[in-house]
Amino acid sequence: MKRTLTTMIGVLALGSIMWAQGAAPPPPPPLEPGASQADVDKALLAAPERLRGQATVIKWNTSNWTYTTLRKGTNPLVCFDRSGIPGQQPFSVECTVAGNLPRVAQNLKMETETDRAKRTAAFAAAEKDGTRVKPSFGGIWYRLQGADQATARLHTTIAMPGATGASLGLPENGKEGSIWVMDAGTSTAHLMIPGQ
Repeated sequence: MKRTLTTMIGVLALGSIMWAQGAAPPPPPPLEPGASQADVDKALLAAPERLRGQATVIKWNTSNWTYTTLRKGTNPLVCFDRSGIPGQQPFSVECTVAGNLPRVAQNLKMETETDRAKRTAAFAAAEKDGTRVKPSFGGIWYRLQGADQATARLHTTIAMPGATGASLGLPENGKEGSIWVMDAGTSTAHLMIPGQ
């Protein structure tokens, strides 16, 4: 778990160093046959600018929750458009690490349930019976969503499955205005970053 977090911090730090030094970024990788540049550009809106050029972009197939790769990147970030998928905001794009894609597929599938009580019960049952897919420990999530692109807001979290406030030395609510652990002790535990 710590190795994944260390790797992600290293990748983000390296990207920041290269950006700060003014090194020319490599050109973006080519699109896969049949992929649309517009689809790729939209999905990348959730990614930090310094990571966009080398991120992988996928498109979800909602009939079986598999995906097609639109562009194979060279960094660990994978971005996709969730707009129009049942249960999602009208404008919704997201990026995370590749290890979180099984969790994303499960989330998207379960979120198609329109009845909130049934959806909440399904998530709770999967958590209780152990079928809830765990995200990558330390895997970052960038989500840009809203009624439309103009009003969309960015929300960034870091997955910490099973973590608690005690295990991380952080509060389990946002009352202090600092980073805190939401859904502590569950597979959904994650760090909430104020202002993100």
